[in-house]
Amino acid sequence: MSDTLTKRRYRVAVARFYHESNRFNPQPTLLSQLSVQVGVDLFPFAGSSTLAGIIAELDEAGVEILPLLSVSGPPSGLIAQEVYAGAKAQLISMLVSCKPDAIVLDLHGAMGTTELADADGDLLCAIRQAVGAAVPLGVGLDLHANLTTTMLTHADICIACKENPHSDVMQCGKRVARLVLSMLDGELKPVTACARLPMALPGAGETATGPLAEIHQAARDALCSSPAIEDISIYNVFRSTDHQEFGQVVTVLSNGLHAESPAIAKRLVGLFWENRERFVDELLSIDEAFRHVACTPVDRPFVLADMGDRILAGAPGDSVMLLSAVLDHYPQLRGALTVTDPENAHRALQAGLGATVTLQAGGQITPGFHPRCITGEVVHVGLGDFVLAGPFQGGDPSSLGPCAVVLVDRRIAVLLTTQAAYSHDPAVLTSQGIVIEEQDFVVVKSGYHFTLNFAGLATPLLVRTPGVGYYTKGMFKYEKSRFWPDFPMSDADIEERVFSEASRSFQ
Repeated sequence: MSDTLTKRRYRVAVARFYHESNRFNPQPTLLSQLSVQVGVDLFPFAGSSTLAGIIAELDEAGVEILPLLSVSGPPSGLIAQEVYAGAKAQLISMLVSCKPDAIVLDLHGAMGTTELADADGDLLCAIRQAVGAAVPLGVGLDLHANLTTTMLTHADICIACKENPHSDVMQCGKRVARLVLSMLDGELKPVTACARLPMALPGAGETATGPLAEIHQAARDALCSSPAIEDISIYNVFRSTDHQEFGQVVTVLSNGLHAESPAIAKRLVGLFWENRERFVDELLSIDEAFRHVACTPVDRPFVLADMGDRILAGAPGDSVMLLSAVLDHYPQLRGALTVTDPENAHRALQAGLGATVTLQAGGQITPGFHPRCITGEVVHVGLGDFVLAGPFQGGDPSSLGPCAVVLVDRRIAVLLTTQAAYSHDPAVLTSQGIVIEEQDFVVVKSGYHFTLNFAGLATPLLVRTPGVGYYTKGMFKYEKSRFWPDFPMSDADIEERVFSEASRSFQ
């Protein structure tokens, strides 16, 4: 019997529970802020995601795909515990009912709830208890996952995407699906060596340049050093969590116990410590950014990253710092930006198209922020539903909630939204009638991913702004996490451990 026919007997369950949860965002994430699909509805909504890569690989292998549940949403505050508990119970019930031969999941890896710091670990533990020790369980993760002992204990395979911006999420999905199929075929007995250093990256998070590019190249070289090594993943953690296992992690996944894997993981994570002073971002001040926009018309339009208020890092998106600066000091510039402000979005909607409104916009969610008084014409109203253009997450549905565009001074389009949404994508603006090519600048609440989706449309600038979306030493209070640069560390603090099915514990 051919391999294809043999694999066709496999029944593989797929699911997604994808959320990056910022504990410094004061608003919990509710069910209304998440996109939920059940069963076959997962297929058209997979987009260009890890889930899409999983489905594509399993489909090509000819196995029977069991689509269960997808829960996803833009980064935001901690998920309300009852929302997480309900989705978890639904997924566990589905898994128990379908009795799959294997399970492949798309998780972010930095999900937390109002009661759980490590919700991904809690979910994997519950799944393992429900299906038993023998069912292969593979997980594709974001490279900003907070990879914990619980996650590694209960999943057979944990691998991350390798690029930031995340242009390789589909490849990550395909890879984890292939590894799970190899387990089913009896060809792979996964063993993971893990090394952890309690350190955060203060900046320089792009993998194509700087120290991260060098570390990833060293990982690729190590991957080629032995046919027993199946994957090397580097986790740069999500800095807005609070967990005793916080820190940079490197995992080396091998087929069977590979004697060199622990040393490779330790050497690679040690490179973070050796290069720690190089992890800094070259950010412009708000005035520097707008002066550059004003003085460099040849490169317009520009896309300005509001680093402190990044929705893609779980911030609320309610900052009006850039709005105030351009209204007060740069009367010659034309631009567009979003502000999460449910109350004033509804006021503009009620006023209707063509109405002139005066609003105290933004600054009502993030601690320490203040609103900005604006007067302008309501030039667009909408329900806020749109589809991301990509390439990052292209094809995924998203929503701003009911929203309105208020044109201030006949030059600044303020898109008031009732919910925070992905803003790294031009469709956020174009779906609401804003023409990017007609602007001198647009503002996104994203730090890195926007460079992929705005490539060829606008010139990127990273702007140093306040907020809960960007790490600054000493700015946030941590109760459990102890990491450099907030706390003194050394390379002697590197922790090593090896995980395999034999070491699995249900405690």
